[in-house]
Amino acid sequence: MEIVAENKCFGGRQLQFTHESSALNCTMRCSIFVPPQADTSKVPVLYWLSGLTCTDENFVQKAGAQRIAAELGVAIVAPDTSPRGEGVADDPEGAYDFGLGAGFYLNATQPPWNQHYRMYDYISAELPDLIASSFAVDAERAGIFGHSMGGHGALTIGLKNPQRFKSISAFAPIVAPTQCPWGEKALSGYLGDDRERWNAYDACELLQSVQQKPAALLVDQGDADNFLVEQLKPELLQQACDAAGVPLTLRLQPGYDHSYFFIASFIEDHLRFHADQL
Repeated sequence: MEIVAENKCFGGRQLQFTHESSALNCTMRCSIFVPPQADTSKVPVLYWLSGLTCTDENFVQKAGAQRIAAELGVAIVAPDTSPRGEGVADDPEGAYDFGLGAGFYLNATQPPWNQHYRMYDYISAELPDLIASSFAVDAERAGIFGHSMGGHGALTIGLKNPQRFKSISAFAPIVAPTQCPWGEKALSGYLGDDRERWNAYDACELLQSVQQKPAALLVDQGDADNFLVEQLKPELLQQACDAAGVPLTLRLQPGYDHSYFFIASFIEDHLRFHADQL
């Protein structure tokens, strides 16, 4: 690990670092906010997964999460959204919703994507192990949350790894990628045409099959979101949670869109939700 940037922030430290990832077979960049409480004891840790076109910096610079995280004594890890670097494949047409910046938090099985695009392994295992060995965080008190594509990642990774992630929330998540254009493009490209394989990365499908159900889920969605009807479909998550007996707090926020202005408006609620769970 190499620290490439460090700033004092609300008594804690906002860091950016790079490291060699064996899961992704490339150099990855990641950010972490370490609250002041970590100077004297291990603290809970949250993993934030960002959306399409984002990097590790969007959440750090726009969400305004550090003040409340410092108050609560919670670390926040913000990884990049895909592998990057020389030799890492990208969409041949340069589309924003596939390839670089659009890893979809899965393990690709189709060439050339399977050489680097193993974001599921990276988020669920490699990165948490690295963070636990490098910072004063309590790996037994970890949660996961995210936005849009990252909301999809938080839901699916959290549902499949309840021992690793004890709390889950999301902003405007892609809840059923098997049933929307973004998801169908990504899943077919990374996993092939066998739709049965896709179900392993669909939160609505996973809610019916996972053995250990989450104690609670929190999801915020703006009702002025341009992607609401075609891509996000939160009503499908509500139906899946009802069928699985999972308590879901789904808040449709009037007038809010898909931007970080929306996230910044409700990030405190999510941080307090995770702090209570952890």
